[in-house]
Amino acid sequence: MRTYAPSQTEVVLDGILAEPSLANGITHHAVIPAREAVFTDHPEWLDPRIRAGLAARGIERLYSHQAQAIEAVRAGRDVVVVTPTASGKTLCYALPALQAIADDPAARALFLFPTKALGQDQVAELAELSVAAGLTISAATYDGDTPAPIRSAIRGAGQVVVTNPDMLHSAILPHHTKWFQLFEQLRVIVIDELHTYRGVFGSHVANVIRRLLRLCAHYGSKPVIVCCSATIANPAELATTLTGRRPILVDRHGAPSGERHVLLVEPPLLHAATGARGSAQTLAHRWAMPFLRAGRQTVVFGRSRTQVEIMLSTLREALRQDLGPRTRIRGYRGGYLPTERRAIEKGLRDGEILGVVSTNALELGVDIGRLDVSILAGYPGSVAATWQQIGRAGRRGGVSVGVLIASGAPVDRYVVRHPGFLLGGQAEEARLDPDNLHVLIAHLRCATFELPFEPGEVFGPGVADELLAFIAESGHIRQAEDGRWYWSSENFPASEVSLRTAAPENVVIIDTTPDRPRVLGEVDLFSAQVLVHERAIYMHDSVQYYVDRLEWHERKAYVHRVDVDHYTYANRAVTLKPLDVFAEAPAPGGRRVHGEVMVASLVTLFKKLKFGTDENVGWGPIDLPELELQTTAYWLTAEGLAGSWRRNELDVALMGAGRAIQTVASVLLMGDPHDLGLVTQVRSPHHEAPTIYLYEATPGGIGLSARLWERHEDLIAGATALIRDCGCDGGCPACTGPRLEPDVDARGLALRLLSELAGPSPAVSLEPAANPPAPVPA
Repeated sequence: MRTYAPSQTEVVLDGILAEPSLANGITHHAVIPAREAVFTDHPEWLDPRIRAGLAARGIERLYSHQAQAIEAVRAGRDVVVVTPTASGKTLCYALPALQAIADDPAARALFLFPTKALGQDQVAELAELSVAAGLTISAATYDGDTPAPIRSAIRGAGQVVVTNPDMLHSAILPHHTKWFQLFEQLRVIVIDELHTYRGVFGSHVANVIRRLLRLCAHYGSKPVIVCCSATIANPAELATTLTGRRPILVDRHGAPSGERHVLLVEPPLLHAATGARGSAQTLAHRWAMPFLRAGRQTVVFGRSRTQVEIMLSTLREALRQDLGPRTRIRGYRGGYLPTERRAIEKGLRDGEILGVVSTNALELGVDIGRLDVSILAGYPGSVAATWQQIGRAGRRGGVSVGVLIASGAPVDRYVVRHPGFLLGGQAEEARLDPDNLHVLIAHLRCATFELPFEPGEVFGPGVADELLAFIAESGHIRQAEDGRWYWSSENFPASEVSLRTAAPENVVIIDTTPDRPRVLGEVDLFSAQVLVHERAIYMHDSVQYYVDRLEWHERKAYVHRVDVDHYTYANRAVTLKPLDVFAEAPAPGGRRVHGEVMVASLVTLFKKLKFGTDENVGWGPIDLPELELQTTAYWLTAEGLAGSWRRNELDVALMGAGRAIQTVASVLLMGDPHDLGLVTQVRSPHHEAPTIYLYEATPGGIGLSARLWERHEDLIAGATALIRDCGCDGGCPACTGPRLEPDVDARGLALRLLSELAGPSPAVSLEPAANPPAPVPA
């Protein structure tokens, strides 16, 4: 029987809200009102041809934020633009680049995008605008897929070079003499999706930018830097840390938007004792069906390729009698051919495609036209990414709906139970540390290869001579009689530096699935213990791989592709010893400390856990040597505990509170939960008191622990709210972690401990907000 009946988006939503089985799971429903556009006339200095080209594309005036950004660039100031999805950020950097080339055809611009697909889209957008303006501009992508003959042409004649940080690091900067036209005439550098440059990756990219600007100075150019970011708490600070220069912040946008409904949904509770809940994937299917049957264009975001393909097949099967050809519902993810992705994008713009199930490949600024509904099967990992996915609906005005459905992960549960975090303007922070010694030395080697260092020359935090002398001990560089430092090795240093890891020694992951084995990626030794031990399920680009063998001494892991319903979790036995204290202060119930620690790690066994429910379906032993990691940490002591605590209860309370603090920390600092390790000690040998340690899993740290020390009160308040608002009986994986002792009330014990550590009243309330203020979505 056909059930297809076209309806308006708001009518369909009203029907869903009247359906108890779906409505009962809604933890919050916010309505963000529509807003009118704020326009500004084109500046007088803008080339008439460019103004005519904009008019030909229907752009008679600029939005206020676009005008503010291009005026700042015109004045020679760096800019960071923070505005919502589909607010026209592209023009904020495209117009200055086009104007520079219109003034002087010899001028060059360098655009950095985190993904190849996004870079190719921006080249097409720039080409259309330049054609409309009657300008002949050579714009091309320079990435791993660019054929050799075209690479040569881009080096010589490319006016706008579009690339990614990896190619800039390994293929452009080391060969700068072939790119002298670019470096001599570089006027504009664009860094898009700024918020993605955080953690270890961001720390590396900041040093790549240092090397880039050093070469620009050598060739005599002084480019302006334009950064674009989704909404985060510290965009100007992040841009300053990444580029080493202080930009003007443009964060008041003039783009119009239609009325938007945002719903936070928690799957139904299946088992009160364990806290197990229904599948986010199944619930996303149920939410999508009414909208699709009503002819509303809908995008469903999944966290993995496997999840996307499963949801795609179930939606197609459910709709095959109603909506005609299977091609009206499509999948979109990495692994599809570029031509296939372009056809899907065009089908969405034209309305031929009604629904799409996607990984985060559609999260970034690919033009897919106006959609009505965006459904997220799982929290994407950051507020910025959440708003980018929700923002795919309602891009052209009109009523739109965004639905975030929590998975079983603790972070997901925290976000949907505390809408103020997502909707109340409490955006998370992006952190990086370009002065991490491991990262800094790696790029100092690369910079010496590119250009000799003058005595007393500054690179990053200060004069580089001392670090150069340290590197010289290995024989790779030498100081000549003129005092300058020269590269003296046959090695090519950039090829040895991965932008994704901080440790100098990594394990290479080799995929044996195809006929010819290929290198899949690499991980540092500390992570390799838990990610690529034998019989592990390793996830890469949302694809599952089974680890056949790990040759530890050869630093190689051999894997093949699989599709299973579980993942693996390795138990790491960790001992921790404080080495130095950087900062210390009293706190309710004890003290908060930031310092340097030595972490010894021994992995002994792994568990197989089902997706969605985290049910334990098996285990196995791991035989690997112990590793040591010197890093930074934040820790809190509880020497002032009131009343009497039994040792076993205190042990459970410390672990439960620690896991909740770890979850909240990853949310507040926009990090992966694996970026922070947890150690609890009932009686710390260092402090002779109960202690909770959160250490950074990166050698030397990347600045997370210092910020955790500063936000101590937020962490305690957030952890208390996370556990208090959980619907479980006595603790579960979503709040205090797996219940190792079923008869012990881990939830109650953790709350008791946190109440003593919070003092009389927490400084920050993270209570669920009844009516949070309208956000500035990103």
